[in-house]
Amino acid sequence: MPLTLTGRLICTDSTQLEIVRTHLPEHIRLTRLEPGCEHFEVTQSSDPMVWELHERFATRADFETHQARTKASHWGQVSGGIARDYQISEHS
Repeated sequence: MPLTLTGRLICTDSTQLEIVRTHLPEHIRLTRLEPGCEHFEVTQSSDPMVWELHERFATRADFETHQARTKASHWGQVSGGIARDYQISEHS
């Protein structure tokens, strides 16, 4: 069953913003190569401190594998202090 995540990555200062700008492109590239990744987009909103997240994975297992890889990745380490606000839904 496909799983979709939508939400926001919320920077609180220029240091966090620079972390996102520097490290996000590689995180996006690696995620799009993952098995089961059907869509992965992170775009800066009209508020430059807020990034909009749109993700879709083929199955919950694919999403959980992505989450585990992300947590262990360089991106996960450097962006861990940046707030995330998202919703997950599964579709039949």
